[in-house]
Amino acid sequence: MLSSTTRRTTSTLLRGSSSTLASKPSDILPSSLNASSNHHQLDQRRTLLGLVHAIDKRVYRWARGVLPPISKTENIALGCGTIGFDRDIFSGNPSLQHLIDTYQPSLTTEEQSYLTNQVTTLCTLLNDHDVVTNKDFSKEAWDYMRDEKFFGMKIPKEWGGLGFSTEAVSQVLAKLATQCFDANATVAVPNSLGPGELLVRYGTDEQKEYFLPRLANGTLIPCFGLTGPHSGSDATSLIGSDCVVSKHPVTGELGVVASFKKRYITLAPVAGVVGLGLNLSDPEGLLGGSGDEGFTVALLERGHEGLRMGPRHIPLNAAFMNGTVEGEDVWIPMSSILGGQERCGFGWNMFVECLAEGRGVSLPAGSIGAARSVVAGVGAYSRVRKQFRVPIAEFGGIQEAMAKAGSDGLITIAGGDVMNAIVDNHEAPMVISSVMKQNCTERGRRIVECGMDIAAGSAICRGDKNYLGNAYMSLPIAITVEGANIMTRSFQIIGQGLTRCHPHMSDLLKALQLPPSEEKHGVKIFVKQFHKIVGHGITNFFGSVSRGVGATFSSATRSKTAYKNGDELLAYHEKQLLRLAANFALTADLCFTLGGRLKFEELLMGRLADALGAIYLGYATLHHYDRRRGIEGLEALTEHAMLRLEREAQEALYAASENFPGPLGPVASTVMKMGCFPLGGLTRPYSDPSDTLTKEVSRLLTTPSEIRDMFQEGIYSAPDGAVHQMTDLINALPICVEADKVATSLRREKREPTAEETNLIAKADALRDALIQVDVFEHATAEEAQPGYVRPALQGTEER
Repeated sequence: MLSSTTRRTTSTLLRGSSSTLASKPSDILPSSLNASSNHHQLDQRRTLLGLVHAIDKRVYRWARGVLPPISKTENIALGCGTIGFDRDIFSGNPSLQHLIDTYQPSLTTEEQSYLTNQVTTLCTLLNDHDVVTNKDFSKEAWDYMRDEKFFGMKIPKEWGGLGFSTEAVSQVLAKLATQCFDANATVAVPNSLGPGELLVRYGTDEQKEYFLPRLANGTLIPCFGLTGPHSGSDATSLIGSDCVVSKHPVTGELGVVASFKKRYITLAPVAGVVGLGLNLSDPEGLLGGSGDEGFTVALLERGHEGLRMGPRHIPLNAAFMNGTVEGEDVWIPMSSILGGQERCGFGWNMFVECLAEGRGVSLPAGSIGAARSVVAGVGAYSRVRKQFRVPIAEFGGIQEAMAKAGSDGLITIAGGDVMNAIVDNHEAPMVISSVMKQNCTERGRRIVECGMDIAAGSAICRGDKNYLGNAYMSLPIAITVEGANIMTRSFQIIGQGLTRCHPHMSDLLKALQLPPSEEKHGVKIFVKQFHKIVGHGITNFFGSVSRGVGATFSSATRSKTAYKNGDELLAYHEKQLLRLAANFALTADLCFTLGGRLKFEELLMGRLADALGAIYLGYATLHHYDRRRGIEGLEALTEHAMLRLEREAQEALYAASENFPGPLGPVASTVMKMGCFPLGGLTRPYSDPSDTLTKEVSRLLTTPSEIRDMFQEGIYSAPDGAVHQMTDLINALPICVEADKVATSLRREKREPTAEETNLIAKADALRDALIQVDVFEHATAEEAQPGYVRPALQGTEER
């Protein structure tokens, strides 16, 4: 700001001097005095400009000093992937119409057929309770997954795979999750972060020809070994996974000698090939300029000398294969380095660019499956189950939980649709994928918790009738993998988003990292970008104020039933999201007052991540409504979801304004409150959905409706005659609802039922009695099943 002010002052002085001289006759002073005066003005201008440059240089050097060093890995991460709609949010001007026009998720006829046939058949082969009890699938299920290329959905057809879209993979995973979460996890890894996708993009011709057909047909099940005991969510550390370039002592072949200790590796106990993340060093310079030191990926088949795979972890109650990958002083030839020698040190580029699919697609797909299961199964159960002779769906507490599960389910499905379309548009949005992973897995957990609360006793007794318990125990696993949600929320989303998606920050950072020999060029870029950031902040401040006042007025004057008009629903909520985007962009600009300290202000970054997630998912929800409008009741569900998202964003931003950290925190807090909430509490207009709306949404989710049909589109439904709790609940719902209507009519009209009505009520009662039962076991363990076994407590009773 000092340099800008000085420049304006200089310009004013020069313009003033020029106009003064022009107004006087040139012969008033002798020519020697004129020349002396002009020379003096030139010296003055040079002095002022020199002062400006000196100040710019000092500010530049100060900024370099306070900026924490950016590692090579961080630089790679910041340069990988793509930016798009996330950048629009950081700019403060996202466009719903652009989102609608650009991203349209869809399935081909072949993909839809696969969902209808092969995925349904696999679900039929899986008994969730048996899988969890046995901690494995049957050989028949494993063989079917191999034969039908469940592990090769993303591998191109030219290599024997299915070549499916991201949308198709997401829908497959979501449908599997409605029957068996372990199947979801097992199929997800080879189709997201497995070596298959890395091979397609970066493998040598020889590696592609050997591995891809074997991965496509299931001969080799893949896994990816990255995380070690000391890594946790900081997979970039690669502690304890070192390799050194060397020559084979006998053949002289160039390769690496590696020692590694990996854990939490999904599919490792059954994998035929592992993509191994290693930290490569070349102390003797043997690479010779082909390849580099750093993160490198090696491809090792099971049976490779020195490689140990097989021991298992047991994550909570889950059955999917997860275990360790270890080795000491393992010789790995350069031909086993993914991409060959020239790709040594290129691992982070590979990993980060492929990570978007695992984090942003596969993990949210599990939450989408959970949402469909809760709405379909628990929604029906709440009408089937009666207490005090009334369906529990009529109780206010049940309605509140059901509406929350439904609107969170809509949000998760909508976010997944947009994310899938973004990836299918050949983009790799690192920030949005992090938002999706953190936000959707957390919402998935909340959805299942609501379902558990409603289903109560029937949800905690294990057995074939329990379709929620295993999902309840599996979702915390999704929350911890590929970057625990706490780390993703409180560090990664905003830390990466601010540097990657802010319209001017990336160039400014690059300028600050230039070597001292390029300081002059760095100062020039820095000053230019700094002025742009200041201008961006000022624009966002006034835009935030004007939009805030306008949004407050439109909220105050809006009818409670305005959402029933679809066009008004879209227009109103887009206006609110634009306001919140401007608020967020202003807050992001104010984060620059923290300098390098922002990296350590995780409470602030967590709140901003909440706001960013709510804004992105709000746009995704409106995008979903625009595509699916015409479904009866979708307006009410969308309204419920949008009101909750807007309140989430508002409260996150308000909490940030109340707690803005740093030496300039009080100033930044004041500016933020003036910009985001110019009229104080009046400009915080968003509140939770009304009870009336909550009851309406719950009614739609617990009675036959087009909204329920929408949620049931992607679930597994067992074939006729099969005993399957969720399918049976769904089929019983219309019968029980109709029987309740008849019973109400009989009481109101004070008459006896007809024969047909009697049969209907009896059928409903029989279904209710059957569907509220839970599983009972003669014995819970193999030991209890042994002849003559007596429980220890009963032994003590007999002895006394």
